[in-house]
Amino acid sequence: MGRADLKAVPEARRALRELLGQWGRPGCSETAELLTSELVTNALIHTDHDAVLTATVSSHGLHVEVRDFVAGKPKPQAPSPEEGTHGRGLLLVESLADAWGVRAHGVGKSVWFELDTDAA
Repeated sequence: MGRADLKAVPEARRALRELLGQWGRPGCSETAELLTSELVTNALIHTDHDAVLTATVSSHGLHVEVRDFVAGKPKPQAPSPEEGTHGRGLLLVESLADAWGVRAHGVGKSVWFELDTDAA
């Protein structure tokens, strides 16, 4: 996925919806889709590079990870009124995910979240 190609965001949501449908939770994907689209959008806009989305399900819940290839740890920040809807993505992840974090890689980082079985 590349920044110039933000159509990857709805494609990521669709793929996650299909995964959750195969997992047997087709009607429980709203929060997962929202958080996934926030992480993918952040990776595409803030790094201006490609990103890799990985989603896995288990008996414990859903784990979604978006890896990019730019160093720098993102931090939730209070958005300013001048920014409109910008600046709220990580606040949503922090508020709605059961767990989330950032893991550094040799090149870049992964931002991930988890939703427990009941929430995913």
